[in-house]
Amino acid sequence: MQRYFIDQNADESQRFFITNKEDIHHITNVMRNTIGNQIIITFKDKIVFKSEIITIENESIEIKLIEQIDINSELPVQVTICSGLIKADKYEWLIQKATELGADSFIVVEMDRSVVKLTPNKVQKKLERWQKIIKEAAEQSYRLIIPNIIFKSNLNEIYDTINHYDYILLAYEDEAKRGEVSLFKETLKKFKTNDRILLIFGPEGGFSEKEITLLNETSFNVGLGPRILRAETAPLYALSAISYENELMGWILCQQLRFTHWVAK
Repeated sequence: MQRYFIDQNADESQRFFITNKEDIHHITNVMRNTIGNQIIITFKDKIVFKSEIITIENESIEIKLIEQIDINSELPVQVTICSGLIKADKYEWLIQKATELGADSFIVVEMDRSVVKLTPNKVQKKLERWQKIIKEAAEQSYRLIIPNIIFKSNLNEIYDTINHYDYILLAYEDEAKRGEVSLFKETLKKFKTNDRILLIFGPEGGFSEKEITLLNETSFNVGLGPRILRAETAPLYALSAISYENELMGWILCQQLRFTHWVAK
């Protein structure tokens, strides 16, 4: 059943209207839904409802809430992916897959070694396109939120927001080349529920020495294993590791404890 977002809090006593033009087109022309069909709606307060289509108009689709669905598809920690501006197709793939893997938000930065440059008049158009890709990925992967994306013209602007995060990890390829493999793993084990984590990744050309120096006192420079990863691959590796450590490991431990309890009986 297809999922859509409504930017309002859920209320079983109300009927709601889908007014996003792209959603209306998708519901009526792509999915061929008609009155009486059911869809899934995720609300601003992360509450999810199976809903029924009541009316279909050109400008809106009216729905009523049928049944609340208990689902929790968000990472237990809030991960912001800050990455250097890279080639368009690679970055679009990155944000799509990172949304599926649970990223909470994105910051795209024009770094010193970014091959791609954005002129001020193109920034807004790019952000709109990227936000659309993120929204579609969030719907497809049953997310409870639509991650936000912002653009910064240089890494100094990120430095001014460092205090907003509990952990700042900078994926530095020189650390991987030196064989550093433990700091990332050990740091993941320290994360607590609702911690805010900033992961910083360079563009295709990597970080400049000036950028490394800027963040040296506030971030952990970590290696991501023995292989050197592409700019669009490294964030996905990191998110997968966070998911494994903070979601799957907890589930595995729970299953082991249940089995131990069963055997003890």
